[in-house]
Amino acid sequence: MDLQAVDLPKLRRDAQLEREVIIEHRARDGEDPWDFLPSMPTVDELVVAVLRDDALHARGLAAQHAMARLAGYSSLDDAQDHRDNADHLEYEVLREIARVHPELTRAVWRMSGKVARPPWEGDDAE
Repeated sequence: MDLQAVDLPKLRRDAQLEREVIIEHRARDGEDPWDFLPSMPTVDELVVAVLRDDALHARGLAAQHAMARLAGYSSLDDAQDHRDNADHLEYEVLREIARVHPELTRAVWRMSGKVARPPWEGDDAE
């Protein structure tokens, strides 16, 4: 997928619709919007998630990324290595999205904060 060739306004409209459907579903299910709205992804975060997934597919890395994520949840000795590999790949894809679509930078950095810090930044980077 060419990140520059995406129709960002259409992706935002689709993400807004998806967000509204999720909100309605959860509210009809009896959840209080006051409780769940703060933890819901923004429209731009939903767009970035779609772009991230599409970029992983385009690079042929979606399956490897998913398997590394799953292996990272295991109790095996190399689970941390799998988490680090998946985080590194996701971080690189997110940075590319921010570079190509500067208007999504805030959402990208919020999402990149949810993945582990890249090893080259160290523990005291902020």
